[in-house]
Amino acid sequence: MTIAVVILNWNGLHMLQRFLPSVTACTQGDARVIIADNGSTDQSLPWLAANYPDLQVIALDKNYGFADGYNRALAQVEADYYVLLNDDVEVTPNWWQTVVNTMEKDPRIAIAQPKLLMYDQRDTFEYAGGAGGFIDKLGYPFCRGRLFATLEQDHGQYNDIREIFWASGAAMFIRADVWRAMGGLDGDFFAHMEEIDLCWRVKNAGYKIVCCPAATVYHVGGGTLPKSSPTKTMLNFRNNLAMLYKNLPQGRMTPVLALRIVLDWVAALSFLLKGNGAECAAVFKAHRQYRSWKPALRSKRAAIKPKPTSCILAHSLLIQYHLLNRKHFSQLNF
Repeated sequence: MTIAVVILNWNGLHMLQRFLPSVTACTQGDARVIIADNGSTDQSLPWLAANYPDLQVIALDKNYGFADGYNRALAQVEADYYVLLNDDVEVTPNWWQTVVNTMEKDPRIAIAQPKLLMYDQRDTFEYAGGAGGFIDKLGYPFCRGRLFATLEQDHGQYNDIREIFWASGAAMFIRADVWRAMGGLDGDFFAHMEEIDLCWRVKNAGYKIVCCPAATVYHVGGGTLPKSSPTKTMLNFRNNLAMLYKNLPQGRMTPVLALRIVLDWVAALSFLLKGNGAECAAVFKAHRQYRSWKPALRSKRAAIKPKPTSCILAHSLLIQYHLLNRKHFSQLNF
């Protein structure tokens, strides 16, 4: 059994200097660390050559984004398990063994993640993954430990191994044969929502996804694009619609997408009223690009053959959170 821990880097020298020592120290035995460089123009490659000459480095010719960057890199890696690990993650002893041992016990588990806590507030769940991801019936993502922008403190309340809907791309374990069968991430997404889309496709194929909270990592988050970036807004809105179009079962796609488009317009108006015209424009740019994708999305949907899957909240998270004041995952009614 071999495990390839692949860190995708793009101009992240400061993150490599800060976090690569913990990754290499805690990743031994059957696991090896590989750096996939997305056409960095900083000193990442010279620094790696000087300080980690024994590490395998896959140098891509330009920035292909998170999605296609990993697709191109993992096409060059042979292993039984792939671990997609952000460059701003601090790992802990036995982090990978704990997750892989859980997956080895059940061949239906195709994807898993450890518990993600904040690097700077180490008793608080991290936004990008918490203790495992879910979506509601309208496709809004959330986590055990994070609903919208509300982050819970970790008191061990989510320490059980539980089936989830999606695993965070900040620290995602996936069986290599499943990765290849699924065709990897959707490269058209570039970045954001691509791991949720992959997990949904994996669930449509009959596999399980779990969180293994006995393994803990600490994530900085937001290292590539700030939270208020119009580019991030555009990618999130565009890719969420594309993901829903591809994966929603027949009979649910049309009504859900119609409502989501209206809710997106409401979000755009909210940005505008707050004086953030760039974010408002990003939402409408996302919709234009989504419409231009429709022919390609039809072909992808036909290949997926969507069906109902587990771990989707049957209610609206917007109503649960804003109207019913349910701010913690444990308060949600599944």
